[in-house]
Amino acid sequence: MKRRDIIKSALLGTGAAISGNTVAQSHASVSTSSTNASSAESSRALLFDTHQRETVTILSDLIIPATDTPGAKEADVAAYIDLILNDGDDEPRESFLSGLGWLDGYALRTHGNPFVRLTTDQQIALLGSLDNPTRSDLGPGGQFFEQIKQLTIEGYYTSKIGIDELNKYGVPNSYA
Repeated sequence: MKRRDIIKSALLGTGAAISGNTVAQSHASVSTSSTNASSAESSRALLFDTHQRETVTILSDLIIPATDTPGAKEADVAAYIDLILNDGDDEPRESFLSGLGWLDGYALRTHGNPFVRLTTDQQIALLGSLDNPTRSDLGPGGQFFEQIKQLTIEGYYTSKIGIDELNKYGVPNSYA
């Protein structure tokens, strides 16, 4: 089973796909086509500075990369995360921003460069080490990685690209 199939099943199981219409409408207002996404990214940041936006774009694209369908970068998931955190409650926003800072510190300690300056292989290895939220030696790293994964999944599957992928084989007439 493909990773995307697992993610779709998880979303459908929690009802997120059903309640996603409201979020999709909000997300549609910040989504752009992949041809003009890079020029629009810098002009519409609400919360993130340029470095944070670049980090979130890379992180989300590593979580849902482009395959035979567009990935998180093409769906402009970073804009969704920026919007949700900017307009949402203080605690998740502060936790996320703290996690972004922690991630760069961790990358500097382990590889001598901030996360965005690591090679793709180093970025993947670093994220692999964070994919265990119960490791106490990671501080906020494991919790941050869980938060960015959840936001990336929500952002992707509430974007036009994600909804189109969910519906690319049509909607079944019955479930029998």
